Amino acid sequence: MSLPSRVKIVEVAPRDGLQNEKAFVDTAIKIELVDRLSAAGFPNVEAVSFVSPKWVPQMADASQVMAGIARRPGTIYSALTPNLKGFEAARAAGVHEVVIFSAASEAFAQKNINCSIAESIARFEPVAQAAREAGIRLRGSISCALGCPYQGEVPAAAVVDVAERYLALGCDEIDVADTIGVGTPRQVQAVMGAVAQRIDPSRIAAHFHDTYGQALANILAALQAGIAIVHTSVAGLGGCPYAKGATGNVATEDVLYMLRGLDIETGVDFDAVVETGQWIAGHLGRPGSSRAGNAVVAKRAA
Repeated sequence: MSLPSRVKIVEVAPRDGLQNEKAFVDTAIKIELVDRLSAAGFPNVEAVSFVSPKWVPQMADASQVMAGIARRPGTIYSALTPNLKGFEAARAAGVHEVVIFSAASEAFAQKNINCSIAESIARFEPVAQAAREAGIRLRGSISCALGCPYQGEVPAAAVVDVAERYLALGCDEIDVADTIGVGTPRQVQAVMGAVAQRIDPSRIAAHFHDTYGQALANILAALQAGIAIVHTSVAGLGGCPYAKGATGNVATEDVLYMLRGLDIETGVDFDAVVETGQWIAGHLGRPGSSRAGNAVVAKRAA
């Protein structure tokens, strides 16, 4: 199958990338990170999460971050909202898109939210209705779509089932997420193909972690399956707190380098992203995990 000529990159580092950092990242740094990513040309930035600070203390300043950013016209700023309280805070903060989340694994759902997948999605009905009434985009994320730390394999039919439930809720976009990074290209093609048979591929996004070094190959497989929305995290920030050894999201710099080599447009400034990756990694006190980013910087320094 031919590859898309253009891919929408959803940059998730400010939320998914930073949420598991143990040391609190200063609000001003978070604001500057979002602003740098906006200026680099990302069409969609997942900026914050409106969740209980008891569970995710790193996101306790979500309202301040949203109030402080310089909004770039045309950029969608997203926030994770697990319930109606989170949604109301997100709406007050002026987000353009709210993100709800469940899993394709019953074992994961039971272990982490103490209910079934169906029950977890039913809880989002008030959020979905409120988003519709407020004219705010709704995105649904399916974690453990390619494997679960508790039950192992996840059937493609389970991913399709959650995707259809999200569609029924009115989700504008649906993320198929390998949150522990165990998937392989053949599996990606099978799962994405199964979901795309039931849902318009233009509404499906690929979200891959790089635990086993498969993320770039998996993204290519998703593109071959007709998917043209990809989630990435600058400097490869992030991880899954529920899976031992699960590393961060695929690095934005690496994905941009690959897409450029495939003559696929993104509208994102590669050099600005490399600089941002080095900058945020410096603030976190460690090197970024983007091979392309680190290679470019090393080459410049030579």
